[in-house]
Amino acid sequence: MSVVDTIKEQIESNSILLYMKGTPRFPQCGFSSRASEALVACGERFAFVNILEAPEIRAELPKYANWPTFPQLWVNGELVGGCDIICEMAESGALQELVSAAAKQQSDSEEA
Repeated sequence: MSVVDTIKEQIESNSILLYMKGTPRFPQCGFSSRASEALVACGERFAFVNILEAPEIRAELPKYANWPTFPQLWVNGELVGGCDIICEMAESGALQELVSAAAKQQSDSEEA
C-alpha cells in the first residue's frame, strides 16, 4: 500500500482524525497541543496520527491535502484546517457542533 493509500484509508476510516506532532496526552508542539485540547474539550472520541512517528505521512500529507502545516483536522473525509482554524471554531462553538455531528453520524452507522 502506498503512503497516499494509507492516508486515504486513515481519513476514510475515522470520522474525526487529527494529524499532529505527538499525542493528545503528550503533544510535541504548541500548535498540536492547542488543537488537541480544543478537540478533547468537545468530549468526543477522535483518532490521531503522530506524524513524528510516521515520517512518510509527514512528507506526503501536505501534498495530498494541499495544506502545508500540522496539525491537520479531518472530519468526515474533509480537511477542516490547522490550529488557528480549530481554535477559532472552538471559540465560536462551531467545532463542538461539527465534532458532535460527526460522532453521532459514526455511532449511527455503527449501529446500522
